[in-house]
Amino acid sequence: MGRFEGKVAFITGAARGQGRSHAIKLAEEGADIIAVDIAEQVKTAPYPTSTSEDLAETVKAVEALDRRIIARTADIRDLAALTAVANEGVAEFGRLDIVLANAGISSIGPLLDLDENTWDEMIDINLSGAWKTLKATVPHIIAGGRGGSVVITSSLAAMVANGNNGHYSAAKAGLVSLMKTAAKEWAPHNIRVNTIHPTTVQTPMILNDATYALFRPDLEKPGYDDFIVAANTLNALPVPVTEPIDITNAVLYLTSDDGRYVTGTTHVVDAGGAL
Repeated sequence: MGRFEGKVAFITGAARGQGRSHAIKLAEEGADIIAVDIAEQVKTAPYPTSTSEDLAETVKAVEALDRRIIARTADIRDLAALTAVANEGVAEFGRLDIVLANAGISSIGPLLDLDENTWDEMIDINLSGAWKTLKATVPHIIAGGRGGSVVITSSLAAMVANGNNGHYSAAKAGLVSLMKTAAKEWAPHNIRVNTIHPTTVQTPMILNDATYALFRPDLEKPGYDDFIVAANTLNALPVPVTEPIDITNAVLYLTSDDGRYVTGTTHVVDAGGAL
């Protein structure tokens, strides 16, 4: 039996990247999955965001492991939509144990050059969307009376200041205080809450022309190899970017009995980037 046999996990941003990785590994370890993704273009994201085809690939991967999955398109800015998916998933699977508030976007620009829409959409998705995810889901964990675990995806950017992503950093830093308050409020219900803080991860949110230009402003049209040259200077370990599975492995620790007394923490997976 896997570490999550008989348990159910709710995952936002599950169509690809870290979210898909989390869904697959939790399923491998026995969990059934409630998967949520917007599966359409986010207006201010300067790269292609997820699609319904991406979400279908996650479903296929989970079902190949002989686990059950409910996958729905929903915008995490829409509390009613998230609540409907959570209610449907719990009605189908009978319980909820794990919530991974993973969905998020990235965009770039100096603070004074950002337009209001770019700022607002960043905060609405990366910060308010996480709160709405918790509001829609955690009551089901409380009602189950078995305890559970919540992991909110923050970022190394919440801890280390860099130029051109102040709105992103502000949202990701806000998640830390959200997590600490939730950890304190829900501890009597034996619900653990932590944030996870990756350095750069090899996902579509990072592997795109806008990020390459941010990392290599010295070049007119930088590509992936040019990005890697700059990324090699970020982390103390000789690792330019981490893989989604590196973050997933930390999530498995935080959500399993291996981390049963870990709550209210900022769990950093950064290859020494904070150094």
